[in-house]
Amino acid sequence: MGQHALFSYGFRPFFLLAAAWASFALPALLVGLALGAWPGEALPLARWHGHEMLFGFVAATIAGFLLTAVPTWTGSRPISGLPLAGLAVLWLAGRAVMSPFAGLHGTPWLLLSAAFFPALGAVLAVPLVRARNYRNLQFLLILALLAGADALFVSVQLGWLAPPTFDPLRFAVNLVMLLIAVVGGRIVPAFTINALLKAGERCVFTPRPWLDRASVTAVAAVVGVDILRPDSALAGGLAALAAALLAARASRWNGRRTLTMPIVWVLHAGFAWVCVALALKAVWLLAHAPWAANWLHALTAGAFGTMILGVMTRVALGHTGRELVVARPIVASYVLVIAGAALRVVGPTALPAHYVQVLATAGALWSAAFVVFLAVYLPILIAPRPDQRERERASAAAPRKLV
Repeated sequence: MGQHALFSYGFRPFFLLAAAWASFALPALLVGLALGAWPGEALPLARWHGHEMLFGFVAATIAGFLLTAVPTWTGSRPISGLPLAGLAVLWLAGRAVMSPFAGLHGTPWLLLSAAFFPALGAVLAVPLVRARNYRNLQFLLILALLAGADALFVSVQLGWLAPPTFDPLRFAVNLVMLLIAVVGGRIVPAFTINALLKAGERCVFTPRPWLDRASVTAVAAVVGVDILRPDSALAGGLAALAAALLAARASRWNGRRTLTMPIVWVLHAGFAWVCVALALKAVWLLAHAPWAANWLHALTAGAFGTMILGVMTRVALGHTGRELVVARPIVASYVLVIAGAALRVVGPTALPAHYVQVLATAGALWSAAFVVFLAVYLPILIAPRPDQRERERASAAAPRKLV
């Protein structure tokens, strides 16, 4: 069983791939920026960075999360073995063809990158449709839109289509933000309540469905207006509205009571970054304040990085049968990812004379968080569950249902 543990559940290979890519791709960008050593025929450095953070790092974490969550939602067996390994190989193939040193940026091989989300959606659609789990079919729509964004990016790069009036990468960023608004709105309050109750604390939480719907609708509106009227005053106004609604929603989740629970407060911090990013975007578009110019990195490095690290550390513990308490180095990794994102957002305008040094320091802090994750979680993710033998014996002893 041990040799097959890596491909027994979706979170195992994909969380490892995501952390490995976060540990490599950003330093590669910084080295290329510092040395000026970037192949002329490759994608521009900044475009490669944006694509690989989204369709490499973020895509892997989305795959790991959904491949783990869908079996829970549907009561189905997890995708494992060769199908799971095939998805991992497809993801790796996308990173290979997008490499600036592969010499493939002008060839149809780039379509391998755009094939990952359609393959993931097809695999997840089977259990969702079979179980009639209509509530979660929305995730298939988001995957389809992400696939479309990547295909559009690649088609423009190959010269098959003229550049659209909106940026496909910005569209993908907004889709991931919408995903966090939906998923984060479910898991952050639920995990908080569970943790407080387990600690023996009284927890009162009155649902406000109208606020939940309004906040997600506002974020969806941000996605739409950034296609139709990007960087407009309307986009700024909607960003302000979405920030206010998400903040009002998050303020009811008892986050301040989780400060002694790192595995919980990190999720609150990740969600809070979304609110900060949208507020900064509103200030930038409406008031053009220089200190708000880096709002996009508040969303990507801040919200995406923090939420992803928090989810990966929790899911990996819970689904390997371990206690939901993170080790001290992981708490340090939470601080590193938040500090790196904060420096990336405020540093360039606060210290303009040291722009390159600020970027290098911010990137080093952010990537170091995922290096720490790899060091702590690699043994966890490649080994069987500690209680695997007991689970197998229980399964063998359980009465089998006649079909």
